[in-house]
Amino acid sequence: MIRVGLLSDTHLYEDNDLFHEQITQAFDECSVIIHAGDLCDISILKALSNSGTREVHAVHGNMCTYECQQALPTSKLITLADKTIGLCHGANGPRHNIEERVWDLFPQADCIVYGHSHQAVCHFCAGVLFINPGSFLSTGPHGAPGSYAILTIDHQGMRGSLHQLPYRS
Repeated sequence: MIRVGLLSDTHLYEDNDLFHEQITQAFDECSVIIHAGDLCDISILKALSNSGTREVHAVHGNMCTYECQQALPTSKLITLADKTIGLCHGANGPRHNIEERVWDLFPQADCIVYGHSHQAVCHFCAGVLFINPGSFLSTGPHGAPGSYAILTIDHQGMRGSLHQLPYRS
């Protein structure tokens, strides 16, 4: 079994203690982390790797620094076990039809992970699992807590689940 932590839209320009605490809480049992863009600064990847013990995949988003945009691709195909995962931030366009665009971008994928809208989504369509983990650091509407997703790949196939970080006072 592979447990994959999925996050997007962290909007951090530097690592901090709260982010480390949240990463540990959310992804402690995950061997792979996938970030769907707008991490903003490349240094955030180091925190996700858990000192190099986790495999990390990421793409850049529209809010990333120039350095981050140069270091990370716009989109990426990842193979875990026998499953293909398409990863992008939002496929360059409006939020209302992101899933149509990412489906066109990754027609061969078993799962498509994307971000940008800050709205968490997890559903199957025509046999493809679509997951948007939402916004990790409470940048959702009306002060909503941050969200993330867990993707599980095992002998039964793939399944995703959405989660919220606890409210912080």
